[in-house]
Amino acid sequence: MSEPVAVAAASSPQVPLIRVAGVTKRFGGVQALRGVNLEVLPGEVHALLGENGAGKSTLIKILSGVHAYDEGSIEIAGQRVAFDSPAKSRDAGIAVVYQDLSLVESLSVGANLMLGREPRTRLGFVKKRELMTMVSDFLKAHGIPLDARTPVGSLPFAYRQMTEICKALMGDVRILILDEPTSALTGGEEQILFEAIRTVTDRGVGVIYVTHRLNEVFRISQRVTVFRDGMNVGLFPTAETDMKQLVAAIIGPGHAALHARERTPVGSASDFPAAGCELASVTVAPILTLSKAGNDRLHDVDLTVRKGEIHGLAGLIGSGRTEILQTIFGLRPVETGAIVIDDRPLSRITPAKAIKLGVALVPEDRHLQGLVLDHSIERNLTLPRLPHFSRWGWLRSQAAVQQARSAMKKLAVKAPDSSTYVKFLSGGNQQKVVFAKWDRPRPKLLLLDEPTVGVDVGAREEIYGVVQDAARDGTGVLIVSSDLDELLRLCDRVSIVVDGCVVNTIDRANLGNAEELHHLIQLSRSSNESPKGTSFGAHAT
Repeated sequence: MSEPVAVAAASSPQVPLIRVAGVTKRFGGVQALRGVNLEVLPGEVHALLGENGAGKSTLIKILSGVHAYDEGSIEIAGQRVAFDSPAKSRDAGIAVVYQDLSLVESLSVGANLMLGREPRTRLGFVKKRELMTMVSDFLKAHGIPLDARTPVGSLPFAYRQMTEICKALMGDVRILILDEPTSALTGGEEQILFEAIRTVTDRGVGVIYVTHRLNEVFRISQRVTVFRDGMNVGLFPTAETDMKQLVAAIIGPGHAALHARERTPVGSASDFPAAGCELASVTVAPILTLSKAGNDRLHDVDLTVRKGEIHGLAGLIGSGRTEILQTIFGLRPVETGAIVIDDRPLSRITPAKAIKLGVALVPEDRHLQGLVLDHSIERNLTLPRLPHFSRWGWLRSQAAVQQARSAMKKLAVKAPDSSTYVKFLSGGNQQKVVFAKWDRPRPKLLLLDEPTVGVDVGAREEIYGVVQDAARDGTGVLIVSSDLDELLRLCDRVSIVVDGCVVNTIDRANLGNAEELHHLIQLSRSSNESPKGTSFGAHAT
């Protein structure tokens, strides 16, 4: 585990880089902030925690000049400020990296990082070679595995997220605000980000670090501020607090997350085959079998998921984890090998056929792939199963409304009613809607790609409960997650994916903690010598 960055103690006489005092904000009849306070010292990483809707995003938008505050004060280096535009905020040295990326996908990494500040000739032409050299030197100096020439649109989501972070780090920053910066990064990529943060804090930059991954707080921050319902509920020196205290402050007493449900793993270690064993010897029936499956990204994948099992896929970004889910769901062809779903061998599979077979997919990017943001909750829930809600070509609207209400109640989706547009929901509630699409009838195989990205502690526990309940009812679950603690919390087995191959499968009983699993991933990567594998490395394409 990395050592925290050394900074001045909270009692230091230093003038805070930023001081927020008694700031309030109202949107119509909604009081978003109720006199919040926040103080960040030079060189400090200050974690800002809270559930979705706690007020974190509102404060960030005030600091970035998107919103004006109603009451209170904000000071930067002792000078009172009030930004009426994002440009004024940037001029004051505030850089914000939001969850929703602001990249131009048709441009290269280098062009995105220097957008608006390109080196130019006297006639105004961009000095492309100089630009690429500047960006390449920066990426190399920080050990960031990106190629300045690569089009952003060709990168996996996590590398696009890393590009967004680099764009902020390259600027003249005094205060850096990171909103869920590691939501799709694995352990290795997290470490690269943390080293980059250490580089800027060594220069005296103050960092406001917003995350739902609480283990990161103890690795990178010195102090923690917690918001709940638009108010401060705690300020903690990181070295003097623990996970339980933070969770209690974030969600409040009596929340279900403090009483997480336990689940009995499917079978025992003897129920699952070691490498090379025949499937016939297994006592728990498989719902999915991949045998030597391959395509442009996968190579000889052998994988089995059993009824009632939660099976994890671990690996680095670009290792092929997501592509395995896409292949099973029919988004990528099976060019070699075989795929069997519920005892049915399939030479070709499409998403429509997969859905008919009882396969459901919760994709990594819920905004682009999982939801229609400008449609209501009800419409989103009926889209994947229109025949189920139709008769003679007409939508049975009342049946759709009843199903939506039932699913919203079951998954505790917080919204006025089922006609609410999805774009107005918090991230956690949006993710619950993605899950709710597949609630009835219960899928036989549930494919989850980063299911809790950007989801707060309370909603995360509710989603874990949905996944565990599905497994108890016999659904096979295959989950990709960059959060290794999440895999260890949920899974019966974990398979390590390297360069499009499943190179190792370990029973949960044989795994200790996240650091041990991360070590196994790195070891598997270094020992895998498959010449056919490709990955998104320094020259991602």
